[in-house]
Amino acid sequence: MTTEHVLDDRPPSRTAPRRMANKVPEVTVYFWIIKVLTTGMGETASDFLAHLLGPVPAVGLGGLALLVSLAAQFAVRRYVAWIYWTAIVMVSVFGTMAADVLHVGLGVPYTLSTPLFMVALAAVFALWYTSERTLSIHSIDSRRREAFYWAAVLATFALGTAAGDLTATIGLGYLGSVVLYAIAICVPAVAHRGGLLGAVPAFWAAYVITRPLGASIADWMALGHSRGGLGWGLGPVTLSWTAAILGFVTYLAVSRRDTAAA
Repeated sequence: MTTEHVLDDRPPSRTAPRRMANKVPEVTVYFWIIKVLTTGMGETASDFLAHLLGPVPAVGLGGLALLVSLAAQFAVRRYVAWIYWTAIVMVSVFGTMAADVLHVGLGVPYTLSTPLFMVALAAVFALWYTSERTLSIHSIDSRRREAFYWAAVLATFALGTAAGDLTATIGLGYLGSVVLYAIAICVPAVAHRGGLLGAVPAFWAAYVITRPLGASIADWMALGHSRGGLGWGLGPVTLSWTAAILGFVTYLAVSRRDTAAA
């Protein structure tokens, strides 16, 4: 699911002329690689910070970092690779924390939080479409659409976190969850290529699935053998995935391979 084959319907903005350039990257193979990396890094970073600082300080720090990164994203008037992906990373970290707070802090089971986050995401999409008549990421050209976009992104990360933890704790384990979501992410791609699913719903379906896929891979790598993992540790996995993200984002910032003009 890459390049123009994924999102080729770009409805025009209802407000003309455009007030700013589109604020999200083109959907290329690099987009999906970095997206999966951010999901895994967010999962292990959230757990690492919670163990290092304690749950409450970790959530406070994560929330503050999210607000700062989103403020920077909203301040620019075009897509800037390092600003955009920093915001995505912080959404990933805080989205993980939000799902974990419901489960660990408030005792809400994943069987309940998963459908709750699903309803929240559906509500964001409904409000977005009612207001703008499109959910295409190629039309994020106003502050209102950008606000809808980031609300949807945050909801997808929280939903994906809860769904990934749900499958991992009902018998599949982390490796089994990796296999499940690796197969699942192929479904919208195949359906779109076969003409059974539109570009926009195919994109958002895959976008949601990248979260539990990346998180399951990272958990499998980081957690101990007693929990079905490889036991590499939260810190090393977080650092290695962060380094990979930095490498890809630096390449995109220099090459501009993820911009429409490239």
